[in-house]
Amino acid sequence: MSSAPTPRTRIRRIPDNADYQRATLHAILDDGYLCHIAFTDEAGGVHCLPMAYWREGEHLYIHGSNGSRLMKRLAGGAEVSIAVSHLDGLVLARSAFNHSMNYRSAVIYGVFEKVEGEEAKSAALDAFMHHLAPGRENEARRGSPQELGATIVLRISLAEAAAKVRTGGPQDDEKDLEIAVWTGVLPLATVQGAPVPADDCRQEPPAYVAGWKTA
Repeated sequence: MSSAPTPRTRIRRIPDNADYQRATLHAILDDGYLCHIAFTDEAGGVHCLPMAYWREGEHLYIHGSNGSRLMKRLAGGAEVSIAVSHLDGLVLARSAFNHSMNYRSAVIYGVFEKVEGEEAKSAALDAFMHHLAPGRENEARRGSPQELGATIVLRISLAEAAAKVRTGGPQDDEKDLEIAVWTGVLPLATVQGAPVPADDCRQEPPAYVAGWKTA
């Protein structure tokens, strides 16, 4: 177990659940599609908004309209905190106090920077498409110069980030072990359902579509 990269990322509440390994952080980010970005706005106070994201190397990326007040604020150097979380189960203990949840979470601190240039933005958005459906970046039409010009791509370093993970069953107090109540874990998982083709789709499903369903 490595140490926290900065004082802001040092986990104080249940520090045994902290994980500062880069591989853990990357896996948590790569498993998701949606993050929540918290920031302050001088005109409107404090905000926490959901955004689609993807990871490349040691950066997390987002994109949006260049007319967006949010994107302008983030591109302008606003300090942010970003959270990504996956809920894996409800943990039922013998006492209400000891109930818990199994989860994988990551928090990132820092400032976004703009990805400059049409080529760099196009490559970043190809990576986003690959994150959504590997291989589709080679099939769908890429953004036109006009579309790229209307889009801001931002990235933030993962240098100041940490993960926190809980697994396993309930941790009951010894005095509660004789209580006659069911204890254990109610697992939760994201299910990939059967693909639904558009009404006018006449193409055979590619591998990333045909292999999508998991249950």
